[in-house]
Amino acid sequence: MSEQPRTRQELYERIRQTSREEFILDQMIRLGFWPARGEMPHDPADEIRRRGELTRQINELRAEHRRLGNEEAQLKELRKRRLAESRRKQQETKERRERERQESAARWQLRKENEIIYLGSQVSAGLNEKSCDEERLNGYGLPRFDGPADIAKAIGISIGRLRFLAFDRKTATQSHYVHFKITKKTGGERLINAPKPKLKAAQHWILREILERVEAHHAAHGFRAGRSILSNAVPHAGAGVVVNFDLKDFFPTITYRRVKGVFRSLGYSESAATIFALLCTAPDTEEVEIDGSTYFVALGERHLPQGAPTSPALTNILCRRLDRRLERMSSDLGFAYTRYADDLTFSASNEESQRNLYRLMRRVESIVAHEGLSVNSEKTRVLRRSRRQEVTGLVVNHKPAVDRQTLRRFRATLFQIERNGLEGKRWGQSGDLIASLQGFANFVLMVDRERGIEFKRRVKAISDKHNWQPPKRERQTSKKESSVPPTGSVTHADAESESREPAPKKWWKLW
Repeated sequence: MSEQPRTRQELYERIRQTSREEFILDQMIRLGFWPARGEMPHDPADEIRRRGELTRQINELRAEHRRLGNEEAQLKELRKRRLAESRRKQQETKERRERERQESAARWQLRKENEIIYLGSQVSAGLNEKSCDEERLNGYGLPRFDGPADIAKAIGISIGRLRFLAFDRKTATQSHYVHFKITKKTGGERLINAPKPKLKAAQHWILREILERVEAHHAAHGFRAGRSILSNAVPHAGAGVVVNFDLKDFFPTITYRRVKGVFRSLGYSESAATIFALLCTAPDTEEVEIDGSTYFVALGERHLPQGAPTSPALTNILCRRLDRRLERMSSDLGFAYTRYADDLTFSASNEESQRNLYRLMRRVESIVAHEGLSVNSEKTRVLRRSRRQEVTGLVVNHKPAVDRQTLRRFRATLFQIERNGLEGKRWGQSGDLIASLQGFANFVLMVDRERGIEFKRRVKAISDKHNWQPPKRERQTSKKESSVPPTGSVTHADAESESREPAPKKWWKLW
């Protein structure tokens, strides 16, 4: 052995590893008292070495026998090794899954900031389909959007805000609409669902950038630039017979699927059409309070809300085929046709056409039903020349005019105010008397310019006398102010501000 023990402990360890005789032999060879191995034939030292080797093997076999003989210790050692190996693998798996979770979360966050892949249980199937019909879009002169990021950027909001406004929830803790009722002219109440500011801004963008660019049928007069109840009444003035139809539950009948189909027909992709349809529709909800918390529970399918700025324009687009079919049918029977929202009006002057009245009524009901709508038979009116003929609130026996009874009551109201003041007087449904008087004077001015000018002069004199000032309009929030930081999510402050309900608007400002 080349290396000599330096301490007594190392010496004892060397002797235990070999044997005392082998150690003494090695030392004698090292010191020169015995010839090196191989120099002496029949060297007796070989026997010592062989005996030492056999002794080591016997000791190893004994140790192995003792080790193998203790089965319980072996099992314990095996379990210990397996447990250590299992813990090592568990730790590796835990670290790997944590890395994968963090990577997945980072990818998901990045995707949320640039995409919308889920908006509700039954409306999200086509959000990954972003192919559009570019030829149709160009034909209508409409902007193209390849995905939610383009839509959000065009509206001026973040992806998170767009997701928040369009998400379809069966049960929600807040509503994007303010619900209130107004009294109908014919009695009863009409439910108005007025969108809150952020959703209303998005709907106005859809109306301005998409819906108003699509030309409605020329027979449609409701909620179109340059059209009014006056233009709707003019074609029927002086007719021998006027027939008024009313479409039953008009806005609730226009469901989310039909609205989505309108946007698809314009050329938009499945993804864009889904988002636009969700922004423009809403379900009827019931407000429920549980444990001090308020929930809004959807009562049915999403449909056009009466109060959203996009609803009338969407009905005009959706009813284009209905208008074409009704106009063609009425023309064949000798009738004139116009539509103002859900009011269908037909008129005829000559006797031969009037004899087709029954056929007209049956075919109108058939066509309307085929288009997925229904006629409210209780409001169908056949008005002949012998009685007062009305079209969208105007008398049309000779020319469009405001009915005499209403004009007399208005004159009487102005006279009483001029004589006795404003106290105790009322006109219309508004709490602002002078604003209501001005509104009706402007209405008369649209129909009868001479009378309208006189009424406006008298109303102005009353407002000057009582120092009346028109109510201040709310400042319109700029695009920069209304935008949300591009975080991909809606902050608590944003949700709180959205949940505040603005005061209901006056009835003449609903649209």
